[in-house]
Amino acid sequence: MRKLFGTDGVRGTANTHPMTAEMALRMGAAVGRYFRRDASGVHRVVIGKDTRLSGYMFENALTAGLTSTGMNVLLLGPVPTPAVGLMTRSMRADLGVMISASHNPAEDNGIKFFGPDGYKLSDQAELEIEALIDAGVKPAQAQNIGRARRVDDARFRYGERVKSSLPRDLRLEGLKVVIDCANGAAHRAAPEILWELGADVIPLGVAPDGKNINLGCGSTQPQAASETVVAHGAHVGICLDGDADRVILIDETGTVADGDQLMALLASRWAADGQLSGGALVATVMSNLGLERHLDGQGLRLERTAVGDRYVVERMREGGFNLGGEQSGHIVMSDYATTGDGLMAGLHFLAEMVRSGRPASELARQFERVPQLLKNVRFEAGQTPLDLPQVQTAIAAAEGALNGKGRLLIRKSGTEPLIRVMAECEDEGLLERTVDSVVDAVADAVSA
Repeated sequence: MRKLFGTDGVRGTANTHPMTAEMALRMGAAVGRYFRRDASGVHRVVIGKDTRLSGYMFENALTAGLTSTGMNVLLLGPVPTPAVGLMTRSMRADLGVMISASHNPAEDNGIKFFGPDGYKLSDQAELEIEALIDAGVKPAQAQNIGRARRVDDARFRYGERVKSSLPRDLRLEGLKVVIDCANGAAHRAAPEILWELGADVIPLGVAPDGKNINLGCGSTQPQAASETVVAHGAHVGICLDGDADRVILIDETGTVADGDQLMALLASRWAADGQLSGGALVATVMSNLGLERHLDGQGLRLERTAVGDRYVVERMREGGFNLGGEQSGHIVMSDYATTGDGLMAGLHFLAEMVRSGRPASELARQFERVPQLLKNVRFEAGQTPLDLPQVQTAIAAAEGALNGKGRLLIRKSGTEPLIRVMAECEDEGLLERTVDSVVDAVADAVSA
């Protein structure tokens, strides 16, 4: 079992284990040694970050650890997570690192690693790196210590890649677009790219101060963007999270649409164009049953994975699929990117608006959702409430109540200390009673 790594890298509250400067230095040394297994040639790593105050601390600590093993470090500054995957490959780096806690609040931070192919690391690679962290690594000889330098044009390189995923003749003139950047990594890149494509841009969340990332804005709190769309008569709103690897859409009425609706649109469009590889969409166990029924009605399949865009990508690569994602808004288009890219996915939605001439409210309503309810229960370190007999009894009773009528999914979050309880059922009364019964059992267990 991995001790440090969760669903998406290492994550936690800054200056609290495991997200301390000391641990970041050890991680840097360990991952540097892992990817620099021979002493020959030039070895390099690219490091990006979002706009959190603690990013400076972790950037310096990781740089120290990496250069101590002979790695040359290229510092990208604030860039979206997909830019790190892109630049790891394009700069022929051995390793990519993104410093971000994604949609989490500013006091949290995280570290995500990408291999030389631009993809996130496997569970096995993370286990081996954890072993190196525990054992410690021998530093390079003094004459072999690595260097560090800044790359000033990273966001422009990323922008060109994002635009190249669209038809060459696509223009967004006439579209008024609200773009909420969550005061995060895309606060400069996203408005610039939309403007370059001709959109009338209304930016939100573009004044990061190190402490306001995801605060009252972004994909997890789209209310402000929704109100702005309506107030300005915008055609659409695009809400990114702190590292811009996920997106939530808002139509012209201010109604929010999640990643399932966007994936349904893209899958249908790509299938009609003969562009959808394998006749399937890859999504997680969290995606709505309505999406599965919608795809089935078109002769397409839904391949489900564990929660985490990393697992979606692994299944896509195994099966040769080119479209996948998560209900939360990670949309992976592997013809163009190695990980979820919220801005790219949002632009492809705009492209379909232009191509079809249809409003966002039509395009973002691809299927009727089966009523779905998700509730979270926070627990303390060291607690294992799902293992307790009274919780397991409540879960068994809930599964029995839903048998043949819906589905129940209970899991421990891989990014926060939360137990997530999700169920789907056409009978909304039964749905709420079922979820609440499990939530109450877990809450009682953690408070005992």
